[in-house]
Amino acid sequence: MRNQDTLSNTQPAPPEDTPQGLAFAIGAYGLWGFLPLYMKAIAHIPAAEIVVHRVIWSVPVGALVLILLGRTATLREAFRSPRTLAMGCVTATLISVNWGIYIWAVNSGHALDAALGYYINPLFSILLGALLLGERLSRLQLAALGLAAVAVAILTLDSGRFPWVALSLTFTFGLYALAKKRLPIGPNQGFLLEVLILLAPALAYLVYLIMTGQNHFGQGVPFNTWMLVGCGVVTAVPLIFYANGAKRLRLSTIGILQYIAPTMIFLCAVLVFDEPFGRARMIAFPLIWGALVIYSISLFRQMRHKPA
Repeated sequence: MRNQDTLSNTQPAPPEDTPQGLAFAIGAYGLWGFLPLYMKAIAHIPAAEIVVHRVIWSVPVGALVLILLGRTATLREAFRSPRTLAMGCVTATLISVNWGIYIWAVNSGHALDAALGYYINPLFSILLGALLLGERLSRLQLAALGLAAVAVAILTLDSGRFPWVALSLTFTFGLYALAKKRLPIGPNQGFLLEVLILLAPALAYLVYLIMTGQNHFGQGVPFNTWMLVGCGVVTAVPLIFYANGAKRLRLSTIGILQYIAPTMIFLCAVLVFDEPFGRARMIAFPLIWGALVIYSISLFRQMRHKPA
């Protein structure tokens, strides 16, 4: 069982897509796409408190999944490995910061910036591969990165400040994905390891909120309490869906499906939240979309020429 769990993070994508993989992946990205609506419903609660409850209530959901799968032994071994624990602390820190920025962005009228950040993420992954892993960039990949850089420059010049919300989400999630690959355990075990590492500081901050009278859980209308409990489900379920979908799909398919979530966030921001879509964004977003088309073409070419 240990070897199966360890290899689940490093096995190559299957040569053909499976219906189960498509269902899992589309379900994951669809749930992530609807997440802004959930977070907007509790926008009156500070982002840090929401992150705390995402951590706390993800623990029982993640633990139940591992118990049902019979994969708890790998997790126990992870806690006895200083290297695995250290990497788990890195990934836990990155994902918690990403959650906090994302929630603040959606609830503060910056959902478009969140969509932009997740659109840029695959392009940032290309850059990370070149800078940290020594991967050579193709001409198409360089063109995609160039378009993304022009889009960021346009947004910076228009607003007079760096688009830190979008790029912070890009950086934290891109680095999280890179570090996650180095965790020597499966994705489901890795998720539970991360939230267990975050559990102690989350509980400590919750105690602080209670002592200072800033706590929303169990106070006033039951709506707040149930929505905060539900944060565990909306956090854990799509991550578990994604982990199982990624194992049953080709890399190129995952590369295309990953645009579902930011597109849904974009539509929510414009059509539901009525965020302004000014001239600079009318130029920058098509540039990013063009970059992603070029990136997708490059990805398909790589997959076509890769030996079986």
